[in-house]
Parts: sequence; structure tokens; C-alpha cells
Amino acid sequence: MLIEIIKALLMGIVEGVTEWLPISSTGHMILVEQLIQFDASDAFMSMFRVVIQLGAILAVVVLFWGKLWPFGLRHGRITSKAPVWSLWFKVVVATLPVLVISPLDDWMEAKFYNYITVAAMLILYGVLFILVENRGAAARVTRLDQISYREALIIGLWQTLAIIPGTSRSGATIVGGLLLGLSRAAVAEFTFYLAIPVMAGASLLKVVKFVLEGQTMTSTEIAIMVTGCLSAFVVSMVAIRFLMSYVKSHDFKFFGVYRIALGVVVLAVAAVSAFG
Repeated sequence: MLIEIIKALLMGIVEGVTEWLPISSTGHMILVEQLIQFDASDAFMSMFRVVIQLGAILAVVVLFWGKLWPFGLRHGRITSKAPVWSLWFKVVVATLPVLVISPLDDWMEAKFYNYITVAAMLILYGVLFILVENRGAAARVTRLDQISYREALIIGLWQTLAIIPGTSRSGATIVGGLLLGLSRAAVAEFTFYLAIPVMAGASLLKVVKFVLEGQTMTSTEIAIMVTGCLSAFVVSMVAIRFLMSYVKSHDFKFFGVYRIALGVVVLAVAAVSAFG
């Protein structure tokens, strides 16, 4: 079991870093899964790849609790924070497009979870990051309260593109937000908040499907799940803080270059697997 826990720890580290940085968690998972093979059922692994995100979500909730909790206490009375409610309504609006296409998620994974698709999306969005940043356009939206419901909906539409493996949910929403004129800090933070309902919902659906299919977890699989989620939480805390600090004085070009390089590596691994 110790070896499986070490593998889960590695997966949690990869999830914690790549879920928030716009570099595609799927692309990295494909490479990691070439190196390690879990002693677990296919049904469990299909669920684990999604549910491990719960640890990452918890990091967002912990770090931004003060901005996310819509209630306060004043003079011994519970008060409601209107700006926080407004933010949550915008998050809901941005989430609606994902709810519409969510029934296609399993079909997209079955059809397009492969090296070629992942590599193509890594490279495509890498190029997009570089092109968008090269425009040099000044941001007109620098605070979350300046985001309109229309802009929230458009960012949500961009988020639906993440259904294609290798796109990166954060990558798609950041590109969309930058094109709308959001500052790097504003779009990065809004992307974190969008992850809460989207990733929590996806995890819940995977768990429900796992249970309805009559699947059960072994003691080893339970250890894998707990270790993966905990390590994803800890690493996400660091990754989120890093990104919020990074975007204050840097653009996203580095991530664009990194995505292109990773796409080339994924293609190389695919070639070796096919002809090796």
C-alpha cells in the first residue's frame, strides 16, 4: 500500500499545480500515468482523476473565505454582504453554459482523451496566450465588482471549451477574460471562484455514477483517494498564492511557451508509444 500512497501523493502534487496554472492538468496527467500505474480498478481511476479536484477546491475556499462567505456579524447581528452575493450570482451565470454541455463530458472523454487532441489543445492555447498578450491592450476591468453579467456569461462560454481534453479550464477562461479586457489578476481570481461549482459538480456526478454502477472501493483505493485529495489541497494553496503574486508583475507568455513545449513532448511520447 505504501507504493500506492506515494503514487497518489505524486498525482496530488501534479493536480495541485496544474489545476490552477493555465497549463492543462490533463496533459500532465497523461504523462504521469505513463510513469506510474495504480493498483486500482478502471472505474475507480476514472472517478479518482476527477474527485482529486476536491482537494484543490478546498484550497480556494480556505484562501478566499473572506471574499466568498456572504454573511457577516455586526453589533451581534448577522448581516448580508451585497457585493459577495453579486459575485456569486455572476459565478452562477458563468456556470450555466457548463451545465448545458455537461451531459457530453463522458462522450468527449471517450472520444478525445488521447495524445493528439491533448497535444493540439496544449499548443493551440499556448499560441493564443502569446498572441493575446502581444496585443498590449490595457485592462479596463481591474476589480471583480466591475465584471458585468454579460462578461461573466462570455467567460462561462469560454469555460465550456475545457470539455476538450488538454484545453485547461483555467487556460480557456483566462484567455476569454483577457480578450474581454479583464486584468490578469481579476481574471485569475474569477477563474478560481468559477472552479468551485464546476469542479464540485463534476466530482459529485462521478461519485454518483460510481455508486450507481455498484462499484466499491478497496482499502487501498480509499488510501489513494485521501492521499491524493490532501496533497492536492496543500499544493494548491501554494500554487494559487504563486499565481496571484506572479500576475501582478508578469504576463502569461511564459505559460504559452510552456504549453507549446509540453504539447511537443506529448506528441513525442505518443510517437514512442506507437512505434516503440
